[in-house]
Amino acid sequence: MGKLNMFVVSFSNLQGVYYAGQVVQGHVTVELTDTMKMRGIRLRFEGKAYVHWTERHTRGSGDHRRTETRHYSAREQYFNQDILLAGRWKQQSGEDIHLPAGRHTFPFAFQLPPQLPSSFEGEHGHVRYTAKGIIDKPWKFDHETKRPFTVICLLDLNRDPNAMIPAQGAKSKTLCCWCCASGPISANFSIDRQGYVPGEAIILKAEIDNQSNRRIKSSSVKMTMVTMFHATSKTRTSSRVIAKLKHGEIDGGGHDYWNGDQLVIPPLPPSFLAGCNIIDIRYNVQLEVTPSGPSFDLDIPLQVIIGTIPLQSVLAQHPPMAPPVGAPMIMPNPTGAGGAYPPPGAVAPQPGAYTHPGAGAYPQPGAGAYPPTGAGAPQPGAYPPPTGAYPPGESLPPGAPPAYPPGMPTDLPNLPPPSYGECVFGKVDIKEEGENEHLQGDNRYAPVYTYYDWGHKPSAPPTE
Repeated sequence: MGKLNMFVVSFSNLQGVYYAGQVVQGHVTVELTDTMKMRGIRLRFEGKAYVHWTERHTRGSGDHRRTETRHYSAREQYFNQDILLAGRWKQQSGEDIHLPAGRHTFPFAFQLPPQLPSSFEGEHGHVRYTAKGIIDKPWKFDHETKRPFTVICLLDLNRDPNAMIPAQGAKSKTLCCWCCASGPISANFSIDRQGYVPGEAIILKAEIDNQSNRRIKSSSVKMTMVTMFHATSKTRTSSRVIAKLKHGEIDGGGHDYWNGDQLVIPPLPPSFLAGCNIIDIRYNVQLEVTPSGPSFDLDIPLQVIIGTIPLQSVLAQHPPMAPPVGAPMIMPNPTGAGGAYPPPGAVAPQPGAYTHPGAGAYPQPGAGAYPPTGAGAPQPGAYPPPTGAYPPGESLPPGAPPAYPPGMPTDLPNLPPPSYGECVFGKVDIKEEGENEHLQGDNRYAPVYTYYDWGHKPSAPPTE
């Protein structure tokens, strides 16, 4: 690493969870073993959606038959803005700076736009928000470090008329065995409403009537995320099983009942992924009845809506528990994939470290942090000075904002603050094409989502 011993982006909100329109605050830490000459230090905030997949296509015939790989992709950019933390911009004239050996901290503040889709990491695309620190070294390779953060777009179930409506379905099928038809297998399946938030349990009710002479191997209910990735010329759909419950065999002429089985919803992105035009998310719960022998399953799917703000009627009858004061607000991933507290790389300034500028005061967004007039960078509006304190035992400059996620922007009364759970599917690699191979920071990342505590253990994806 040479002279650079540490280069880290840290958020004052330890979990790195924000809502659209809120202010991202924190500091960049640079630790040097010797004086380093540089043009400046920048922090780049970027929010974008990206979809990509490949398909193999064959064309021609005979000797002219060829197989080619076609790429399908689409992009959306929500913001891409640099903040100057020290030194000068690349296009500005002036002298380079010489940062002395030691640990240096550079506070920053960036206001998010008012309308943003929720963070999402999927099989063929993502919605991703990052803060990338750049040490700009003239005539040499730049040093870079990257830190992702989560943005949550509110989906208030009280504003969706379908959320309170029950859903039900019924189906039957006749099993054929050579020339003889057996009696029918019939089933009905229902849920008392369609709208839920992570942490709630879906109460499942079903009746299965096996009037055939064949044994039913099992019945099961699975919850599935269905994601549509829209490229410029084609759409691709993928499904992922979130959780699954299972009942056993049903003999010929027998019955089975699902009478209030509970499927607990783990941390998930909200339905629809509002604000993103190239990725769409839907959820369903599906009853599957599997006969023995050669036959297709009997399936009854029902749509559910996953929100971030629960129904008022649910809050009135069964309010969730508020997180204990001082408790970690990141829930453990039910798959065991993580949920660190604080996140890897969170570094608070150490006593005696040099803080730039102004003895650790957090800067206002737009207060001289962006390129000069004419450089093309928009100037965000001012916002009230930060308030709150860092947790006991941690050291942060005076005026630092709260260490926990800012309050959910809702006027719903009696709503306890949610916890924030790492996505049930765990971490993914977020290193992108073209990024420096020496890029620092943790490139394993999972978005975190709102999670309410009703005392249920969240379901995990099936291992089969």
